[in-house]
Amino acid sequence: MNDVTVSVSHGALRGRESGGVLAFLGIPYAAPPFGKLRMRPPRPPAPWGGLRDATVYGASAPQPGYGPAMAGLLEEAGPQGEDCLNLNVWTPAPGRADERLPVMVFIHGGAFRNGAGSLALYDGSRLAADGVVCVTLNYRLGAEGFLLLPDGTANLGLLDQIAALRWVRDNIAAFGGDPDNVTVFGQSAGAISVTALMTMPGARGLFRRAITQSGAGHHVHAPDTGRRITERIAALAGVPCTRAALAAAPPDVLMAADAALGQEIARSQEPRLWGESAGGGTTVLPVVDGVTLPSRPIDAIAAGTGTEIDLLTGTTSDEFRLFAVPMGIVHRMDDTVVKGFLTGIGLPAEKAYALYTLAAGPDATPGDVFSDIMTDHGYRIPALQVAENRARHDAHTYVYEFAGASTAADGKLGACHMAELPFVFGTLGTSPADRHSDAQDLSDQVRAAWVSFARDGKPTPPRGARAWRPYGTDRTVLRIDADTATEIHDPAAERRHLWEGRR
Repeated sequence: MNDVTVSVSHGALRGRESGGVLAFLGIPYAAPPFGKLRMRPPRPPAPWGGLRDATVYGASAPQPGYGPAMAGLLEEAGPQGEDCLNLNVWTPAPGRADERLPVMVFIHGGAFRNGAGSLALYDGSRLAADGVVCVTLNYRLGAEGFLLLPDGTANLGLLDQIAALRWVRDNIAAFGGDPDNVTVFGQSAGAISVTALMTMPGARGLFRRAITQSGAGHHVHAPDTGRRITERIAALAGVPCTRAALAAAPPDVLMAADAALGQEIARSQEPRLWGESAGGGTTVLPVVDGVTLPSRPIDAIAAGTGTEIDLLTGTTSDEFRLFAVPMGIVHRMDDTVVKGFLTGIGLPAEKAYALYTLAAGPDATPGDVFSDIMTDHGYRIPALQVAENRARHDAHTYVYEFAGASTAADGKLGACHMAELPFVFGTLGTSPADRHSDAQDLSDQVRAAWVSFARDGKPTPPRGARAWRPYGTDRTVLRIDADTATEIHDPAAERRHLWEGRR
């Protein structure tokens, strides 16, 4: 390993070269969002003198961590701290200083309350070795980042992401990156964030392409819901519902209040009061405040916003099994509960249950059927609706389904939520939910598709597929399996038709 130096707008950095890739870690893109800056929009970082060490990751945003059911499957973030608005850059080292390489900026998931850009799963070395400059970042989570505050401040976590993208625009050329060829990609909450960024005035012009993995444009709160959540978190924290009082509360007090609200929502007899939080696995979400986020992203996309941005979007085949299996949902469900859920979300219960049961196969339990319904409800259908709306405006969109099953939990997880991530980053075996060790070739193929899309907007089809056509009237989806990739036209069309008219 060799130390290397780069100068950026706020000072000089010392990074490290290893295996032909330079890594610069823990770079501040905004000032610590605490003290006088707590629950305020991000401000630029202070310049530093001398050479700043950028060989170790920075602090993660304050977060509660995962509960017992998920703790063994999901990687916890590293040490938390106030100086958490930092990012990491990986760039090819030899002979690349004067090149203008494609840039890929990753926004992590974690239900808007957990996660960090420093997880081993998101190490950008392999992507950089494939010829891009890879950036991962932290942003404010939970109540710190996503309350609609009484003074109208909203979406601080999204504003952090925009601040990071502005830093990339201003500094990435120093790492060999092309600021005019930036792809923002994210998974789960990160993908919801990316879809929102595609429609936010403050993010306009900061990126050229987007990749959304298992997250789309529906999961945001209306203003009334956002205010209700803020008021209830303040009450549970025992503080007045003012920005000053919330900003003075210790982070662990707000996290405890957020967790208590999550339990209340799960028991609520009036789930409609809580919008997308009801059954959604989180309390806080981006809020349509009319300013930073003018409208629901799916509605803005339907109206033609973001058509200038190339999009690659998709889901895994068995998204919800990451939650249904460890939480025991697959064993606790019965058909009455499942049909009641279908009625509650506005689908014809008997018809839908029969269709999903037939598709799941003769050995499927009601819990398996529920998992398939939730995969469509939370992930597949929202992604397809984004693609459908963009197709009406002739916007450049590619759609995938990742079907490579995880071998964790004795294979019971299937191709669950997060299953594609180690293949995209080339970090097989780093996540507890990932037990792949002999799938390097598939990872190389998937990574090549993502990198080629970032380079010129056209993903190279993985092995077996003769082409990967944009999503249009034939509704082309590329299904990526462990052994092959196949173009499928309008997969599970009957199930898609069920959801039409329900937005």
